[in-house]
Amino acid sequence: MKKVSPLLIIMLALGVFGIITTEMSIVGVLPQIAQKFAISTSQAGLLVSVFALVVAISGPFLIILVSGINRKLLLLTAIFMFVISNIIYAFTTQFEIMLIFRILPAVFHPLFFSIALVTAASLVPLEKSGQAVTKVFMGITVGFALGVPFTSYLAERFSLEAAFLFGASVNVCAFIGIFILLPSMPVKEKMSFGKQIGILRNPGIWINITTVVFIFAAMFSVYSYFAEYLARVTYMNGSLISIMLLIFGVIMIVGNHLFGVFLQKNIVYTVISFLIAYLMIYLLVYYLGSYFVPMIFMIFIWGIVHSGGLIVSQAWLLSEAKEAPEFGNSLFVSFSNLGITLGTSIGGWFISHLGIHQLIWSGFLFTLLSLLLIIIKIKFFKTSIHLSSLN
Repeated sequence: MKKVSPLLIIMLALGVFGIITTEMSIVGVLPQIAQKFAISTSQAGLLVSVFALVVAISGPFLIILVSGINRKLLLLTAIFMFVISNIIYAFTTQFEIMLIFRILPAVFHPLFFSIALVTAASLVPLEKSGQAVTKVFMGITVGFALGVPFTSYLAERFSLEAAFLFGASVNVCAFIGIFILLPSMPVKEKMSFGKQIGILRNPGIWINITTVVFIFAAMFSVYSYFAEYLARVTYMNGSLISIMLLIFGVIMIVGNHLFGVFLQKNIVYTVISFLIAYLMIYLLVYYLGSYFVPMIFMIFIWGIVHSGGLIVSQAWLLSEAKEAPEFGNSLFVSFSNLGITLGTSIGGWFISHLGIHQLIWSGFLFTLLSLLLIIIKIKFFKTSIHLSSLN
């Protein structure tokens, strides 16, 4: 194996950071977008929902269609589309054009993500593949922690153009880094459509997919309303909530590293421990939510555990998709987005029908369902589950 520059893994992580920032930062600048185009906030919200829907639908199919194309070319094409899209966001005067350029990069989102994870693992010795994947995942965590709030800050203090050009510049840096550092990666043996789709005939993978949906629903049914919960239950003001959101995001970086280490030792035990920890977090947040100081402490713990859901879910799904890892990663991207949509919808129902304080139980129930599916998988699919490391 040729020696690979450590900067290459960082560039892949930077690409993921740029993509997540482009995807999620829209949430923080919706008021400015609505004002710029003279539309309602709900109309502007299409930029969020359409992106998520396209990601959920397109991922697995596109991965199959491009399975014979050079991986470097695909990575560069995907990241270039995000560069162009951010530039369009900055300068277009038509909302319809902006919406179109939310759809196009959304198609390439799971493509870049899936290939980047597999590429990172393939460029290092087998025993270090888990660490490489964890480093690429760090791009997601840092995107939530720093990319999204910084974009919002630029829009508030300067302009929407400055905010979107920041996203474009990040993706340009990733494009240049990947172009220079990543060797050409032609597909030596194209995997047939049938072999890739064939992994879906395994009932075990459907249990894993459903588990991923429930885990993301468990996380985002509550996290999506994080600010509202702190405002109405803990009685924090807007400035303090912003600080808590930043702390939550930054502490996720620590959690991402910790769970990456745990997964190297044992996937199954790590997934179970993550879910049990989340159950405990939700119980404590429910009973301590109205207490100011204890809740600040809980936010630190919550952020650490929350970050584990990303990498733990990916490892769990991929444990049943080792024969087609890129296709498996595309399934992860698609169904995790489905889980976010489901969780956000159910969380909203809990708030409107039961009240904001009872929101916690939506996350608690989805976490219990996830744990139940893990138990079923271990009990009835012993031949396909191994108490082994990520490798």
